[in-house]
Amino acid sequence: MPSPTDSAPTTRSPLALLRQLEWRVRHAVENVLSGEYRSAFRGRGMEFDQVVRYEFGDDVRDIDWNVTARLGEPYRKKFVEEREVTLLLVFEDAPSLHFGSGAQSKREALLELAGLVMLLGAVNRDRVGFVHAAPAGNLFREPVRGRGQILHAAATLLARPAPSPTDAAPEIPWRFLARAAPKHSVLIWLGDFPPRPEPEGWTVLQRRYQTMGFRVDDPWERALPAGEAFAVYDPTAGRLVTLEGSTAERAAHAVWRGEREASWQLLFPNALSRLAVGTDQNRLDALVRFFHARMAAR
Repeated sequence: MPSPTDSAPTTRSPLALLRQLEWRVRHAVENVLSGEYRSAFRGRGMEFDQVVRYEFGDDVRDIDWNVTARLGEPYRKKFVEEREVTLLLVFEDAPSLHFGSGAQSKREALLELAGLVMLLGAVNRDRVGFVHAAPAGNLFREPVRGRGQILHAAATLLARPAPSPTDAAPEIPWRFLARAAPKHSVLIWLGDFPPRPEPEGWTVLQRRYQTMGFRVDDPWERALPAGEAFAVYDPTAGRLVTLEGSTAERAAHAVWRGEREASWQLLFPNALSRLAVGTDQNRLDALVRFFHARMAAR
């Protein structure tokens, strides 16, 4: 079952929740993550500085062949590390996120995950912004720097009204996103990720940004509950359904899970660019493991 802290979005104001989470984030950055958060995001994301003479031991991938051919000796491009990371969160607020078989809905858990990511950016002095995509319309907050501004932005996201379970799925403004943040920014898409085609322009966004996908799973999505038949509300269909635990139900559930995973992996082929965490799991611990894994791979 979720801990009292995990279920806090239902009982506390967004700002109070974020301030409570902030000390946990700072502790994780200072004592667990150290420099892994920043290194895991950077990769070879560097800015060009100048061309210098190639020396033994330099990375051959940085050789500038045009300058080398013109001057008759090897020269390489010199890069300087970008001073900050820009994080752009895309929160897809679908009606299906209302589902929750325990004390917390998927939406509450996903909002907490978004808040933790934004706080990580604040602690690491990065720029952080978001797009909240909802059936009633979208809200954009451009990336900002500074604890106060990021905390205010995160509180704004957490305070956004939930869509009605009967609303249509939101439309993410993909063309707008292509120019919403600087090149090489980190774009984190948080959503439910049902089986569906790849969005138009997704390949372009993957070339422009470092793209990652974060989702939250309910335990019932991973395995249907065992036991007697009972009625549940399906927010996607907008009606009550009866789960009987039949062989046909479990087979259909397995097919749905397979299709969902295939669509998820198509969007994020690299396993280290996607994170799925359960509503019954600690979100900060999941983020720490995610960054550890990315750093270990490097």
